[in-house]
Amino acid sequence: MQRIKSLMTRQGLKSPPESLSDVGAIESLRVPGKEEFRELREQPSDPQAEQELINSIEQVYFSTDSFDIVKYELEKLPPVLNLQELEEYRDKLKQQQAAVSKKVADLILEKQPAYVKELERVTSLQTGLQLAAVICTNGRRHLNIAKEGFTQASLGLLANQRKRQLLIGLLKSLRTIKTLQRTDVRLSEMLEEEDYPGAIQLCLECQKAASTFKHYSCISELNSKLQDTLEQIEEQLDVALSKICKNFDINHYTKVQQAYRLLGKTQTAMDQLHMHFTQAIHNTVFQVVLGYVELCAGNTDTKFQKLQYKDLCTHVTPDSYIPCLADLCKALWEVMLSYYRTMEWHEKHDSEDTTSASEGSNMMGTEETNFDRGYIKKKLEHGLTRIWQDVQLKVKTYLLGTDLSIFKYDDFIFVLDIISRLMQVGEEFCGSKSEVLQESIRKQSVNYFKNYHRTRLDELRMFLENETWELCPVKSNFSILQLHEFKFMEQSRSPSVSPNKQPSSTSSKMITLFEQYCSGGNPFEIQADHKDEETEDVLASNGYESDEQEKSAYQEYDSDSDVPEELKQDYVDEQTGDAPVKSVSRETLKSRKKSDYSLNKVNAPILTNTTLNVIRLVGKYMQMMNILKPIAFDVIHFMSQLFDYYLYAIYTFFGRNDSLLLFTFFYS
Repeated sequence: MQRIKSLMTRQGLKSPPESLSDVGAIESLRVPGKEEFRELREQPSDPQAEQELINSIEQVYFSTDSFDIVKYELEKLPPVLNLQELEEYRDKLKQQQAAVSKKVADLILEKQPAYVKELERVTSLQTGLQLAAVICTNGRRHLNIAKEGFTQASLGLLANQRKRQLLIGLLKSLRTIKTLQRTDVRLSEMLEEEDYPGAIQLCLECQKAASTFKHYSCISELNSKLQDTLEQIEEQLDVALSKICKNFDINHYTKVQQAYRLLGKTQTAMDQLHMHFTQAIHNTVFQVVLGYVELCAGNTDTKFQKLQYKDLCTHVTPDSYIPCLADLCKALWEVMLSYYRTMEWHEKHDSEDTTSASEGSNMMGTEETNFDRGYIKKKLEHGLTRIWQDVQLKVKTYLLGTDLSIFKYDDFIFVLDIISRLMQVGEEFCGSKSEVLQESIRKQSVNYFKNYHRTRLDELRMFLENETWELCPVKSNFSILQLHEFKFMEQSRSPSVSPNKQPSSTSSKMITLFEQYCSGGNPFEIQADHKDEETEDVLASNGYESDEQEKSAYQEYDSDSDVPEELKQDYVDEQTGDAPVKSVSRETLKSRKKSDYSLNKVNAPILTNTTLNVIRLVGKYMQMMNILKPIAFDVIHFMSQLFDYYLYAIYTFFGRNDSLLLFTFFYS
């Protein structure tokens, strides 16, 4: 080792470098050029073999600490040098160097695009800096020219003009601030006038102006005050939206929707509207029932106000049950009518918005509007079923809160009629079959009808026990449709509907209840007397005809002048052909006319009081089946029991062997 060093010294060579930063070390580890890159990449290579060569390099060469590589390699030489071993070791080092160089070349080529991109960025930055230097140079040159060219008077004029412009801007700002300070009064007036869109528009414009002058300390307080005012407007707007649920007004609702559109909360408004409708149904039914309960109790004790709606319904007396039910349905009708008119409003304005949107060019605004419109439409359609379900549950609770079995027949029929009309409203409202109402009224009807049928059978037994089996004096033109119980078969309307509210039968299309009563009125208006105004006129006052008919029958030939000529002639017996000795007298004619009149009894129906009573019961049962179809099978079964009972009694009296004795007893 010392010999090699001394030999290098004698030949005038430098001593081995002390670190990798020396020229010799850098030269030994220099990066190959482009041509060498190309040659290295074109050489056939085995990646696995190259990786093994790189892995075989000693770790000391990968150390970041600087050291003398030449010295390190010379120190590794054995004391006795062998040329073949040295050449083999040298070839190994060359192979390792070639593998490392190729690896470095691959890495350089891999990073070449990033290098080019960074170089372009540096070049662009350099160009920008040069342009900035040119601008700065020109600016300095122009400043020098201005400094030399302008006099002090000219600069003074410019300074005064600048002050003038600043003062004008300040005066404009002060006027704007003064206007903003007076905005509260105008906002209060607009809210009292229920001009919600104008109030929101003004408040938003004031907020925009306040953000422009937010550098003033007085404006910062005004901005927070405007935000509080806007929140107050939203609260009043929500209250105004809740008023729609009971009394829909087109102008009022249009203002409310415009206000929510300005706020960008149309979907929120629809969610709030459905909550208000649900709350309106609950509050309405509670207040109606509470009013009747307190009226019946004779005081306004707060104990009733603390009761739940279900418990409150149990305190309704039978006398106030029907008026309360009618008012309950009327109030719920107003809520459903408001919802129906709300849907009509949205359908009308959606068509108008679609037409205006097709003419506009703001595609993004149109898409947002279409999304809101679709959301509102789905929400309204879903709300139909939800609102009707709430109505059914409230009415069901009221129906089941009182035992209707003690009601009179006409009162119970009127209750059924009201519920039938309510179910018709539900079918037109959302196409519902009203299963909840049908089930509740079915329970009450079955309970009522069982008790009613039992009572009617007892009455029929009493009639049969006291029946004298004499003919009931009815007119010759008697028909069951003349009885009060069968009047429903001739009526084309429900008893609870006012006559002036009936739709025209000549209308070309079916008019729904909502279309019929949209402009006013209520399908649940109670008439002063819900029974038929016409009285029955089926019984004859004397015999089978009225007094006037009987009088005219007996007095038709009171005088001889009224007797026809053929009757004044000799009477000829049609049976024997014998002629009488003298003409027929006036008394004979009277008796003959009276006998002819008595024959009219044959044309009249053969009825007894019991038979007429059974017919009336059949009419009532048929009316029950017509109004309440779910229990029609039970009713017709009970009706058959009436016939069976009546026919069995007739058979018992007249059909058995001892019926002749009974018949003789009755008609002796």
